[in-house]
Amino acid sequence: MLNGFHHVAIICNDYPASKAFYTDILGFSVIDENYREARDSWKCDLALPDGSQIELFSFPGAPARPSRPEAQGLRHLAFKVSDIDKAVAQLTAHDVSCEDIRTDPYTQKRFTFFQDPDGLPLELYEIN
Repeated sequence: MLNGFHHVAIICNDYPASKAFYTDILGFSVIDENYREARDSWKCDLALPDGSQIELFSFPGAPARPSRPEAQGLRHLAFKVSDIDKAVAQLTAHDVSCEDIRTDPYTQKRFTFFQDPDGLPLELYEIN
């Protein structure tokens, strides 16, 4: 019945900063971008080469949400990478700090966490 994820929707606090983070640092490309005057809101559809998408929204006065990995709700968003050391180096070159790289004791895959401009927990998960 389900074929996979189409997109993840994120409401950000600082639209220009978040758009720059997801495009310039993480490498998403802009599919479409619209300002919705009636809502005083931006909506930007972003994509990775494999078709994964993020809908990036801005809403004035949106309340902050607890975002630590142990808060209820969405725990984190994980991105597949083929070389986690290279990905971490690229992030740190843009002043994005990453936790120490760990190894999952069950899968033996390496992973680390970092945050977007609003503190949303993001993960790099090495697939090779």
